[in-house]
Amino acid sequence: MPAYSVSYQFSQSFSVSARQAFRWATDYEPSDLALMGEEGTRIIRRITKDAIILEEEITQKGTKSKKIKLVRLNPRTLSWHNIQLQGPNKHSEFIYEIRPEGKKKSRLTFTGLLVVYSKNRLSAQKLKQIVSREKRYDSNAWKFLAKAMAKDC
Repeated sequence: MPAYSVSYQFSQSFSVSARQAFRWATDYEPSDLALMGEEGTRIIRRITKDAIILEEEITQKGTKSKKIKLVRLNPRTLSWHNIQLQGPNKHSEFIYEIRPEGKKKSRLTFTGLLVVYSKNRLSAQKLKQIVSREKRYDSNAWKFLAKAMAKDC
């Protein structure tokens, strides 16, 4: 099956300090999917203090998708990586970096390094559509999370 590598990036501002945003965003709870506007279940297995396995089953438009992700935290740099080990976009990597913007504000930079598998050859136009859809999907999830973070912190 042909595989394609595409990337995208966006940023999301937070109304909390960078350290607070990092702690909140990486505390991983089963209820996180609902905060992102998702329907599904999440099992969290903490391997070490900086390595976590997430097993998720998400339902979108009546279709279930199972994903297994390895998350690696780097508290020193307020960043983390999420690598899909299993799922429709296995081997994809998502990089999260939080930077301060003053004492009580911060900004997330999200980089998606997406691997797309297809039974058929994908045109450049089709890949652009996939990137646009994935970017919108992830960006919307972080808008929901930013609202929840502001409420919690």
